[in-house]
Amino acid sequence: MLSFTIMAITFGVIFLAELPDKTALAGLMLGTRYKASYVFVGVAAAFAVHVVLAIAAGSVLTLLPHRLLQAIVGVLFLAGAAMLLFKKDEDDEEVKAPADQSFWKVSGAGFMLILVAEFGDLTQIMTANLAARYDNPLSVGIGAVLGLWAVAGLGIVGGRTLMKHVPLRLITKVAACLMLALAGFSLFEAIAG
Repeated sequence: MLSFTIMAITFGVIFLAELPDKTALAGLMLGTRYKASYVFVGVAAAFAVHVVLAIAAGSVLTLLPHRLLQAIVGVLFLAGAAMLLFKKDEDDEEVKAPADQSFWKVSGAGFMLILVAEFGDLTQIMTANLAARYDNPLSVGIGAVLGLWAVAGLGIVGGRTLMKHVPLRLITKVAACLMLALAGFSLFEAIAG
């Protein structure tokens, strides 16, 4: 059953967690060199693959006893919050883009970049956690994909403008606080039963 509340929560958590990530910057760099729509198609397809993998992993977690599952999810949310809070700023990475500007070359470069860079990334882990937490793979999947696509679109089209108005540290701290709240709620459920 589709839940707009779960979709909205997932969208918010994933959006905020992905916004300060290096892949948003990589999308920005590709988007400034090549046709934005071509880059977005490749990036969006790679994010969809990652969400499907994360949902599958999260669905496997739901087979565990409820209290153990809540404890695992809580600890993973705490780890995600810690990763965001203690993450060191990284220099911009140079993205090698194709010399050929055809749709297949540009979207393929975007797809491969995100597919490799995001494998096992924080947002993929968070999506698996949310899928396990809410046991609603469709709602979590849609929310996660939309959150990742929104960040990709912002990164490709307007990343520079957003970063001028909203400090990256603020975005990171808000995402970490959301994850801490989810961790607390999950751990409380694990302890209280």
